[in-house]
Amino acid sequence: MVSYRKRGSVWQYEISYKDTSGKYKKLRKSGFHRKSDAISAAAQIQSDHPNLVSAQSGKQFFSDYFENWIYLYKKPAVSNITFIKYQNTLHHAEQLFKGIRLSDISRTVYQQKINEFSKTHSVRTVHTFHKQLKSALLDALDDKLITIDPTRKIVINGTPPRKQRMTLDYKETKLLVEHLDLTTLEDLVIYVAVVTGMRFAEILGLTPADIDNLNNMISITKTWDYKFNRGFKPTKTQSSKRAIVVDSETINSIQGFIRRYKIPEANPIFVCNNHSIVSAEINKILSSKLISLGISRIPFHGLRHTHASILLYSGVNLLSVSKRLGHSNVTTTQQTYLHIIKEMEEQDDSKVIALLKGIK
Repeated sequence: MVSYRKRGSVWQYEISYKDTSGKYKKLRKSGFHRKSDAISAAAQIQSDHPNLVSAQSGKQFFSDYFENWIYLYKKPAVSNITFIKYQNTLHHAEQLFKGIRLSDISRTVYQQKINEFSKTHSVRTVHTFHKQLKSALLDALDDKLITIDPTRKIVINGTPPRKQRMTLDYKETKLLVEHLDLTTLEDLVIYVAVVTGMRFAEILGLTPADIDNLNNMISITKTWDYKFNRGFKPTKTQSSKRAIVVDSETINSIQGFIRRYKIPEANPIFVCNNHSIVSAEINKILSSKLISLGISRIPFHGLRHTHASILLYSGVNLLSVSKRLGHSNVTTTQQTYLHIIKEMEEQDDSKVIALLKGIK
């Protein structure tokens, strides 16, 4: 039922309706200069929100809606790590959209907030932030809590990505290895990363049973959940399961560590009392060592890139490097190390020219 009345110099509409519990509620809005304007507005809201409950729901603050949405739809369906990312988005949304109601988010308002967020965040971070907010807003649109998609044709900007050195050259790698104490856990982890190209979680997932003394092989069949210390996890992909050959010195160093600390066959070598170092800690330790040696810093994952780069520059074929790294296909390796492959092609061109000249 709709009624209209004049309040001072403006008109107001009042719509009576039942909420989901069957109780009568009223939706009012005033400020219309003419009664016909109030009638049109009331007709529009009844058209957009047939049961009117959704219209009232649209009055909640957007950050409150997003918080309810992530706990209802995402927490039961995504990993803990992924849910933490949604919680980070919520934290930013609470600051950016403070005091803004769900129904008040227009395309202009949304673009303004994305632009504001872009001033201090990278394009990749802004894209993730937008993607998560958009999913929630599209659900709100489906539920008729809002009448338009405020994320349509939004422009994504961001700060330029910070250039970070990702590899050591051969001399720097050799210098680093020479100054590692392989009797300590952290230094041995760094060493294994350098000589195998394994991912951090893969190294932490190694057990004595994975070390083949006879054939100088290391089997990679699992990883360790170092973020939450919840035990072994599957490898990143099926192709990440692999066995790689190493030198006898590497095997002896790992075996010496296993004997020294009497690590059982099924226990992780580099995890103590079910607790492992985290990526931030190993990055800090590596940075400290590199700085002390006068070498520019790289992240721990850069040791994986360093390993691959050294192999490629040394003439190891692309397929072998791809399998050693556990890539799903050679294309992944090609794309990741395209700059190195191009440099090698230039060197090969010079060799071809020299060879042709020698034939003549």
